[in-house]
Amino acid sequence: MKKYLYFISCLFLVTSLGYAQKETSKKGDKEYDLYSFIYAREYYLKVANRGNASPELLQKLGDSYYFISDYESASKWYNAYLKSESNVPPEYLYRYALSLKTLKAYAESDVVMDKFYKIKGSDFRAIEFNDNRDYLKEIGLQSGKFTINKVDFNDKYSDFAPSFYGDTLVFASNRVHRKYDKNIHAWNNQPFSDLYRINKDGKEKVSFFSKDINSKYHESTAVFTKDGKTIYFTRNNYLNNVYAQDDNGLNRLKLYRGQRTKKGWTVEELPFNSNQYSVAHPSLSADERTLYFASDMPGGYGLSDLYKVSITGNTFGKIINLGKEINSESRETFPFITQDNRLFFSSDGHEGLGGLDVFVSKMNPDGSFGSIYNLGEPINSPQDDFTFIIDSNGEGYMASNRENSQNDEIYSLKQLKPVIPPCKQYIKGIVKDNRTFEIIGGATVKLLTSDGQLIAQTVSGLDGTYSFPDKLDCGKQYLVRSEKEKYTTAEAIALTGTTAESVITQELLMEKGNFITGTDLGQVLKLEPIFFNLNKWDIRPDAEIELKKVIGAMQEFPGLKIDVRSHTDSRASYKYNMTLSDKRSKSIMEYLVKKGNIAPDRLTSHGYGESQLVNGCKDGVKCTEEEHQLNRRSEFIIVQK
Repeated sequence: MKKYLYFISCLFLVTSLGYAQKETSKKGDKEYDLYSFIYAREYYLKVANRGNASPELLQKLGDSYYFISDYESASKWYNAYLKSESNVPPEYLYRYALSLKTLKAYAESDVVMDKFYKIKGSDFRAIEFNDNRDYLKEIGLQSGKFTINKVDFNDKYSDFAPSFYGDTLVFASNRVHRKYDKNIHAWNNQPFSDLYRINKDGKEKVSFFSKDINSKYHESTAVFTKDGKTIYFTRNNYLNNVYAQDDNGLNRLKLYRGQRTKKGWTVEELPFNSNQYSVAHPSLSADERTLYFASDMPGGYGLSDLYKVSITGNTFGKIINLGKEINSESRETFPFITQDNRLFFSSDGHEGLGGLDVFVSKMNPDGSFGSIYNLGEPINSPQDDFTFIIDSNGEGYMASNRENSQNDEIYSLKQLKPVIPPCKQYIKGIVKDNRTFEIIGGATVKLLTSDGQLIAQTVSGLDGTYSFPDKLDCGKQYLVRSEKEKYTTAEAIALTGTTAESVITQELLMEKGNFITGTDLGQVLKLEPIFFNLNKWDIRPDAEIELKKVIGAMQEFPGLKIDVRSHTDSRASYKYNMTLSDKRSKSIMEYLVKKGNIAPDRLTSHGYGESQLVNGCKDGVKCTEEEHQLNRRSEFIIVQK
């Protein structure tokens, strides 16, 4: 990184140069608004080094370094900005924290991220940080799965965006082709990039890819169909000598498609581009029917999101955002989809080592993506790591501006171990009484999906413990439910982790006898119907068996109060049935008091006759005996727990 000298100005110099400083700041703002960060920062530095910079200037000076990936300088000016401004937008806390990571100042970065979390706790990046504060350990577990080596065809300028093209490697470079000189880009003070190619065996020299594809502006990130006849690539908004800008005078990035002919390549713009936002960095699915790309189009989650679109001949389908599982409020970019549907991409919105890190996620059968994993070292570093590609043999390339790199440089890579570890998630716990905290053995414990589908069940042991095997998905929500006679059902939500292996402990607290007011105790106890002989209300022997269960529950739970309600069918007069049902309810109540020694004030009784039929067997309707029997019932409604 370049080091800058800081000058101390005398007070009279600051005063006498006040107007000049204002004009200098305005010139810097003009360049900044045009994304000419190299020129903008030179103007800003003239003011800042005199010691009279406004918070706004310090903010923009930090951005001028941040957006060209000079994180060390960015952290210095962001720090000055935070000290000068009491009400800093949360996004600048995040940028400062990310810049500190690139210096390996992880502890300091975490302090800033904690402030970010407290201010903007609903932000995905804040949530991920708070849920995964031991992220360095997890990244360490993912490390060591690749070897990397710097390729020998890197230039003194930036080389990046490698792409497979048959036996050759196509890549982007800012190197100056001797027959095709280009202008200098004000963003980073380097020539505009072109596409170049080299044999993967390295036996031939780097060659200019094609004058039909390369223009006098940027070309980068290309992908080819398997037959080599079609290329999708990124270029500035420039086609057929027409240079277009958005409403603010900025030239955006667009995706183009080239078709190879005998005379060369014919180039066309893809129909879902826009002059108002950028669309860039293509990748093709294995069947070449889906194109993945990055864009800052409206409606996304962050600064740039990953999207996909279906391809049918020359027709493109609906643009689909890959969702919040992949995209954050920061930058997700440079997608690469493998033959076995693994998505590699770069992001500075997920927990990483600093700058852009490379992540991977496996596609689900429905086209969505599962948990993401940081690839760890050596793929990732405290600087920017991006444009990762890999073939079915585990060999590939990437670019990085890490330590000891002149600019962005290309590295070859070899995979040694699986990058997505098998997901091993365990749920275990203990079942206890919620008041006494005594263990509850013999409870049925069920594992269910979030929508209530049973996955597995077990029984808590004598020590109250239960466990489920590692058949669970990472980062998913499940329900754990315990059931046991004379206890209310206990249920808890269990969220599995996103790391390769984790154990979720879930305690289940069951309440003894906490019956729900208004429900039928008979249903809770699973009583058989209480039958009476025709026109009788005395208790039959078969009914006594069921009533003893009611007595047992009321003796075990002294706070329980019930209302005994009896019903009849419709065969007899309404008045007669009301009287008969009332006598039967009183008979049951007297039995409970006499035989069970239940206090009378815990019981009430009512007869409802035929007024509450459970079916359509009313007067004049022909029904079977079984249908009439459904109406001849007794209930034990809980009125107090």
